[in-house]
Amino acid sequence: MKPFYITTAIDYVNGSPHLGHAYEKVLTDVIARFRRQMGDRVHFLTGVDEHGQKVQKSAKARGITPQAYADEVSAEFRALLPKLNISNNDFIRTTEERHKKVVRQVLQQLHDQGEIYQAEYQGFYSGRQEQFLQDKDRNPDGSWPEIYGEVTEITETNYFFKLRGYQQWLVDFLTQNENFIFPRFRQKQVLEFLKEPLNDLCISRPRERLEWGIPLPFDAGYVTYVWFDALLNYYSAVADQPGLWPAAWHVIGKDILVPPHAVYWPIMLHAAKLPLPHGLLVHGWWLQGGAKMSKSTGNALNPLDLIAEFGADAFRYFVIREMNVGQDSDFTREQFLVRYNSELANNLGNLVNRTLNMTTRFGAGAIPVAGAPAEAEQELQALWTRTRDEVLPLCEGFQFHSAIERTMGFITATNAYIERRAPWKLGKSSEPADQELLRTSLATMAESLRLGVALLQAVMPAAADRINSVLGYRPGPSWMNELTWDGRLAGCKVAEALVLFPRPQPAAKAPAKP
Repeated sequence: MKPFYITTAIDYVNGSPHLGHAYEKVLTDVIARFRRQMGDRVHFLTGVDEHGQKVQKSAKARGITPQAYADEVSAEFRALLPKLNISNNDFIRTTEERHKKVVRQVLQQLHDQGEIYQAEYQGFYSGRQEQFLQDKDRNPDGSWPEIYGEVTEITETNYFFKLRGYQQWLVDFLTQNENFIFPRFRQKQVLEFLKEPLNDLCISRPRERLEWGIPLPFDAGYVTYVWFDALLNYYSAVADQPGLWPAAWHVIGKDILVPPHAVYWPIMLHAAKLPLPHGLLVHGWWLQGGAKMSKSTGNALNPLDLIAEFGADAFRYFVIREMNVGQDSDFTREQFLVRYNSELANNLGNLVNRTLNMTTRFGAGAIPVAGAPAEAEQELQALWTRTRDEVLPLCEGFQFHSAIERTMGFITATNAYIERRAPWKLGKSSEPADQELLRTSLATMAESLRLGVALLQAVMPAAADRINSVLGYRPGPSWMNELTWDGRLAGCKVAEALVLFPRPQPAAKAPAKP
């Protein structure tokens, strides 16, 4: 099996998880599960970024140590993973010694190579973004964008990394590797950004101003800039595991593409003589009424509320079905309910219950052997072949929303097949030909359900397991072998019913006033 190392961005512990965090975990998990199904040896990393000024400030406001604050919020992010059924292999915290050791090694190496120097800086600083700013970062009217919060003018001595000297190398690399960033239009945005001269990167903060960070190995009076520290987590997590680095894909949000992941990080790796990963997968934002959901704006949706009400599989299905990877998408409860009712409850859930109910009524609870397929069965089998052959490349190209659309189209066609065959009518007939057709239709329904569920397995793993279980079937070790239409379900004993996606109960009306 070839290795496939994939990561999410690590989440900054300055607030609780929200929808954007949950989506990124689910998206990465779907990719990881799909690659495992395709036979890869997947290593899936997620984790948290725990250093920096904002953490120190938040901890001070609470009257606790930064470590205690980081422990508390980190536990929230870790607890979210099993609730979303995330199959990560590792969870890294930047306060762990394995990470700090690698950061110190890289810093010392770059310092020894002459890539880091000390100088005085005079200019503007954003506490919210924990970064120094240039005049080019201003709005056209001279004001600072809201994203930077309060901006102050400071003068202090710091250490700088020679970022500017690698600008042409990065331009050449991106030009020669046009698929490094997915979707490709994001790579064009990075190249536009690189048309302006880069400044060297300030990689330190004086201990007198910020204590919560990794001390520089060559000057204990300074701690490491949080972005230089955090970006090394992807390597530090697997530095002692031969064969995993370089990674396959890093899944991040578009707001941290430029400059951190698309400029600082590749240059840092190249300067440290480390190979670059295969690529960056950059997803969009969840919007609400056209505005970004975020903690700072106060309109962030708590994913745990939806999971508690509808289950992890319904949540996973919606966010993967709704968002085209790389684009923005609007989230409303109304649209969630439309997908939930029409596609999960009325389509997939309906097929599950019809299959179980009719097999119990007309097949004594056992899936029969199918007879020779007639026109209706041949059409459904041909549709399956087309669906499977379309879905696999769509998933390999991260077009999961389209893959789900094709799969649900096959589920819809199976329900239409049932209406066409009408097993409830065939069951009333004593004619041998009708009984043969009844057995064939029951077997066809079950086989179509098994195959459709196989394509949804990476998106809804728990639901797929439950459906296979009520079909009396245990999939084999090769997922690709599961995508063949055959009679493997013959003789399997089915359950009588399964309510996978119960319809939400309407809110109780307040009693009328007398």
